[in-house]
Amino acid sequence: MIKLLLMWDIKPGRDQDYFEFMVREFAPGLNRLGLRPTEAWLALYGDCPQILMEGTVADLATMRQLLASDGWDDLHQKLLEYVDNYNHKIVRASAGFQM
Repeated sequence: MIKLLLMWDIKPGRDQDYFEFMVREFAPGLNRLGLRPTEAWLALYGDCPQILMEGTVADLATMRQLLASDGWDDLHQKLLEYVDNYNHKIVRASAGFQM
C-alpha cells in the first residue's frame, strides 16, 4: 500500500467555503479517483499544518497515475483557492499517522 499525505492551512476568512468544498467536491472527487481516505485531522494549535489528511492506493504506479490525472489536477487547483502552505508527499503505508 502507498499513502498520500496532504498538509495545508486554510486561508483566513475562507473556512466556510473550504469546508463546503471538502464535503461536496474534494472528498468525493478523491474517492472517484481511487484514493481511499484513511485519516484527517484539524490542528487547533501548535506549530504544524492546520489540516493533515491521508489516503491510500494499492501501489506506486496507481499513485503516479492518480497524481498525473486531469481529475487530480482539477481538484488540486480548486483546493489551492482555499488553502495556503500546501504540501504533499508519497510514502509506503504503515500503521498510524505518518509525517
